Amino acid sequence: MKHWRIDQVAWDRFDPTKVPPDVIPLVKAAAMVERNGDDYALYLNSVFHDDRDFQLAVRNWAEEEVQHGEALGKWATLADPGWDFPAAFARYRESFKIDTRADASIRGSRTGELIARCMVETGTSSYYTALSEGSQEPVLKEICRLIAADEYRHFKLFYDHMKRYLARENLSFMQRLKVAMGRIGESEDDELAYAFHCSNEAPGTRYDHDRCIAGYMGRAMGYYRFHHIERGMGMIFKSIGLEPRGRLSDIAAKGAWRFLQWRRDRFRAALEKAANENAAPVAKAA
Repeated sequence: MKHWRIDQVAWDRFDPTKVPPDVIPLVKAAAMVERNGDDYALYLNSVFHDDRDFQLAVRNWAEEEVQHGEALGKWATLADPGWDFPAAFARYRESFKIDTRADASIRGSRTGELIARCMVETGTSSYYTALSEGSQEPVLKEICRLIAADEYRHFKLFYDHMKRYLARENLSFMQRLKVAMGRIGESEDDELAYAFHCSNEAPGTRYDHDRCIAGYMGRAMGYYRFHHIERGMGMIFKSIGLEPRGRLSDIAAKGAWRFLQWRRDRFRAALEKAANENAAPVAKAA
């Protein structure tokens, strides 16, 4: 059951004067990924084909994910009235596909699949919290706050089922760590990059992963603050069986924060270089 509905958002409070241009491409891309939640539900229901309790939970989860996409898409259309959300999503759905009929998890086990889902919800909960706290536009602030709360509950949902399967499959700590780190590393894969491409670049533009991931990450990483990383690291530690608070978690959070800042600066440099190249005048022949 949904914890909120789109029509409960105070859309009449939308203030275009408080919309920074750099946030619009982020929201458009996020709308693509969130709206695609129903495909992920098909995949999970196929992997967990004999677990009715989990399938019911996934159906509810997918309804909320799709609603996130619809809410973000509606906001992006207010911020950019010329944007065609349905057409952009149709482009995305046509080319970015997952195996919705998989008979086994790509993570090697059901426990691994649920750990990977915990990593995703950790990332989205942290991201939408950062976006809400960093936004001045009141409607976006409200939407991101609502989504962040949903994503944190989704983390708890997958974590509880993960513990149930861990008791059966007994994955070692190193196996759990490998799955978690692998899924974190996938945050810069084609899912987000292609969403950025479909939602922000004109049809017919050649897809370039490096350009698109820089376009997304160079903007998104600027919203994070250390406390977002610290909280996320605690959730990651909890998922792999470590104490979520303590010296080791603190060290890991500080290391992750430094790495994020380094990556942010590299992505921003790539964005600036691309902007300069596009702005450079074409030399005329003598």
